[in-house]
Amino acid sequence: MFSKTKLSLLLGAALMVSSHTTLAAVSADQAAALGDSLTPIGAEKAGNSAGTIPAWTGGLPKTDDRYSNPFAGEAPLMTITAANAAEHADKLTPGQMALFKKYPDTFKMNVYPTHRSASMPDNIYQAAKSNATSTSLKDNGNGLNSFNEAIAFPIPQNGLEVIWNHITRYRGGALERTFVQVPVQANGAFTPVKINEKMSWPSYLKGGSDPKKDENILFYFVQEVQAPARLTGNVLLVHETMNQVASPRQAWTYNAGQRRVRRAPQIAYDAPGTATDGQRTTDNLDLFNGAPDRYDWKLVGKQELYIPYNSFKLADRNLSYDQILQPGHMNPELTRYELHRVWKVEATLKEGARHIYAKRVFYIDEDSWQVSVVDHYDGRGELWRVGEAHAFPYRDAQVPWLTAEALYDLQSGRYLVGSLTNEEGNGFDFDQRFRHKDFTPQAIRRKGKR
Repeated sequence: MFSKTKLSLLLGAALMVSSHTTLAAVSADQAAALGDSLTPIGAEKAGNSAGTIPAWTGGLPKTDDRYSNPFAGEAPLMTITAANAAEHADKLTPGQMALFKKYPDTFKMNVYPTHRSASMPDNIYQAAKSNATSTSLKDNGNGLNSFNEAIAFPIPQNGLEVIWNHITRYRGGALERTFVQVPVQANGAFTPVKINEKMSWPSYLKGGSDPKKDENILFYFVQEVQAPARLTGNVLLVHETMNQVASPRQAWTYNAGQRRVRRAPQIAYDAPGTATDGQRTTDNLDLFNGAPDRYDWKLVGKQELYIPYNSFKLADRNLSYDQILQPGHMNPELTRYELHRVWKVEATLKEGARHIYAKRVFYIDEDSWQVSVVDHYDGRGELWRVGEAHAFPYRDAQVPWLTAEALYDLQSGRYLVGSLTNEEGNGFDFDQRFRHKDFTPQAIRRKGKR
């Protein structure tokens, strides 16, 4: 099941099966591998022995032409279907295999040559190297000591540190995005929900971070539903705390019907996500977000896996949502899969804790720390939902993120797709800068009255 690639000795401890919390940062000698045998954020720089995964050479260069496809002339190396999926099972998750079984006539994966396109600004590489020797887990893994900007544990020692890398990965520092989130019914019917979001990490605010206001804050977030009309005017404000057990996520909602701002402590864990028709939990957004305290986290190891990657075709501005969204799943002619190394982490619900997912298995891209695929299991131990992040490199901002996140319900046949921007102009704007006052209850009250 696992790659035959021999990991460096520096990663040996990280690949041990581990469910306990390691509190110490790595040594300076270990951190010296960053930028040498490891990429600046901790991936293996070398390719695999089979030559099917190339070496990382810096990722795609920065360019203002965000959506031009550098791989447009490539043809698939192969196509995986229900008929031959068993031959590739060692490089597929159980959830992906289940999708072939549920949709044998329509679901397929076009597998293309692998390109390690992820790149980030130099200051993020420096932050990661600093974190390697200074950042540690605290409060049973629910918070961080001495964290700097992004990528808390570039040389992770356990599963919890790997998931913290996803939570703290680089997403541009500040951005505004307009996208659609689409609950798709089993028959393919859908109504897009148009959403505007603003996000900022404290150090990217105008005027900089305020030590008093920003204590324990990871980022600030405002979400406004803009369509359909029946949902417009509802606004969500979140102050995302680093340690959500010591200081729970602070959230407020403005309800257009009531014309009131209310505290919303329920916006966490398995509470239904905003405008999702009940098709995802709050902590499903971005494939995982929020406090990790309800699960035991086990680092299983590293694996070579077919994951959605370099999704330029899916991001094409000439596509309509009708062309992308089909009954059961997205149009497989528009998706692109590549072979990449991923970290595999199992999250098992703690005894006495409550969540609709009893187990979650995460597969995290080594080059970006983006969760790429997640298999979700219900309380009976049955596969329930399969999440996929269709990775896309925003080359103008050097942000490896996504152009769509899908969550497939194997039981109902429905699915949810978020972050689609094909009909929304440029979609993501990483040049925006905000002030503290833009992320206050007063601000969302003003926004809701427009």
